[in-house]
Amino acid sequence: MKYMILSYGSQADYDVLAGKDAAGQTAWAPEDVGAMVEFMASFNKELEEAGELVETRGLAAPVHTRRLHTKDGVPTVTDGPYAETQEVLAGYWIVECESFDRATEIAARLSKCPYPGNVYDNAVADIRPIIDSQADMGF
Repeated sequence: MKYMILSYGSQADYDVLAGKDAAGQTAWAPEDVGAMVEFMASFNKELEEAGELVETRGLAAPVHTRRLHTKDGVPTVTDGPYAETQEVLAGYWIVECESFDRATEIAARLSKCPYPGNVYDNAVADIRPIIDSQADMGF
């Protein structure tokens, strides 16, 4: 079964990674960014070698986002970031593994990613099964 692991962040998170102070957070030092990049590369390589990684991508900062919504049947585009939410999808992994529990174990390993201070002590990741066919939808 395939599962999508979704990680979240905010515009401020992207800003501090880029070396700017933002929303009460201090800019990350280059060595902190390097440690995070090294962790992610190692994490992805281990999943690839285990045959469990299907795809992974990080997403551009929220300021580069457009949201399309429909009002009265007319599509309307809004540029990001969005005042109504601080948290946005920052990246994802698609893994193919034996069970929901295994996908959850994989996602839990993300908590080992190094970061300065305690800025991500309450980080969230979602794990969702991917539907391959109508039969998987349960109706």
